[in-house]
Amino acid sequence: MSNFQDIADRVEIEALRGEFTDAVMMRDYDRLASLFTPDGVVRIPGINAETVSREGIRAGVERLQGLWQYFVQNTHPGATKLEGDTAVGRAYMSEFGRLRDGSSHLNYAIYHDRYQRTPDGWKFAERVYEVRYLDSTPLAGSAPE
Repeated sequence: MSNFQDIADRVEIEALRGEFTDAVMMRDYDRLASLFTPDGVVRIPGINAETVSREGIRAGVERLQGLWQYFVQNTHPGATKLEGDTAVGRAYMSEFGRLRDGSSHLNYAIYHDRYQRTPDGWKFAERVYEVRYLDSTPLAGSAPE
């Protein structure tokens, strides 16, 4: 890292990725949507899904979260390459939960990200979700009542 601005940018981008997971886990859909640029995009090629705009992302995440009895997501740091007021990077994900239909889901995945510096700090311009491992074996545990 060549200068303090690069270090600050990397810390802000890592905080952005952490905010995303926290907003998902806390079901704070407004906060989650605010982490994207106004024309931000979320793509999940494995299920041929794409959502554009903060409003679309908010509605899509709320709809998907409504399908879960419980859901746990963890973000693990990945690479970040700074390019002035833009950056690209990856975040490694592990997720598991049980859907309301009783099926279980465990996956390990990668978010391929594009970031944009804005007057309000770094935001996601795009997140592309690539599942690398999927297990639908019934989960043995349960969420506390």
